[in-house]
Amino acid sequence: MATQLATFAGGCFWCMVTPFDKMRGVHSVISGYTGGDTPNPTYEEVCSESTGHVEAIQIEFDPAIISYEELLEKYWQQIDPTDAEGQFHDKGHSYRTFIFYHSEEQKQEAERSKQRLQESGIFSKPIVTEIVPAKEFYPAEEYHQDYYKKNPMRYKMYRKGSGRDEFIKKHWSVKKDDSELKARLTPIQYEVTQRNATEPPFRNEFWDHTEEGIYVDIVSGEPLFSSKDKFDAHCGWPSFTKPLEDDHVLEELDVTHGMIRTEVRSKFGDSHLGHVFEDGPQPTGLRYCINSASLEFIPKAKLVERGYAKYLKLFE
Repeated sequence: MATQLATFAGGCFWCMVTPFDKMRGVHSVISGYTGGDTPNPTYEEVCSESTGHVEAIQIEFDPAIISYEELLEKYWQQIDPTDAEGQFHDKGHSYRTFIFYHSEEQKQEAERSKQRLQESGIFSKPIVTEIVPAKEFYPAEEYHQDYYKKNPMRYKMYRKGSGRDEFIKKHWSVKKDDSELKARLTPIQYEVTQRNATEPPFRNEFWDHTEEGIYVDIVSGEPLFSSKDKFDAHCGWPSFTKPLEDDHVLEELDVTHGMIRTEVRSKFGDSHLGHVFEDGPQPTGLRYCINSASLEFIPKAKLVERGYAKYLKLFE
């Protein structure tokens, strides 16, 4: 099946690339400008609010692997769809939210998705994101492409300072009852996930675990890592080269204990998982150093039974 395009505007395009870039079935995510009439606009021209364009991303995806509906669901979870003036601390037309549809089918799916979000009660204000026909899309300057990879520290500081991550956490995180968590989790699981503790190396459940399956958040159940990406880093904690492609893992700047590190947290459970370091093997060169206490293991044989059937293809 041929690939298709999805085009979304959600404020700063740096922040809109990362949620989609790691999703299964996504071939590429390009930052650019669309919606206006000025041909080949520059970043400065778009920011001047004189072109009619907005910052946007264009996604090339394989509909046989990931549906447009799934992309829409991911899109809503990245933005404030109730803000008609822009996004977070970026205000102006060029930072407004739009869904640019490429077919009548996409238009209808977007409208249904928007209606479901409005009826969900997640937001008390009206959903103001507009659904409009796609227009010519102009890729942004090269330095804007994959900005989060080229300037990771500045990107993380920008996201944190913009208020986007705080907003996402407030509206989409699992609502947690502290007393229920204390009753359900072991003491070390609670301390790690809720108080950012670190378990002892070599004395934890999964540091040398090799069975095929996936690892999910012990609090929310959201899928995090695959045994396919696990390796022995000789550090005493479970280590992975990358998260699962559905990208339920958030990376945040951590300046505690007199160090500058990148903390890893689950997106919806908001559980502390561990940290990621740039000393891992290829192909990513990364080492996601994760506490066993933050994880539950789902073996391959139980993926269907536990509701994770779509991950079976990882082990075929």
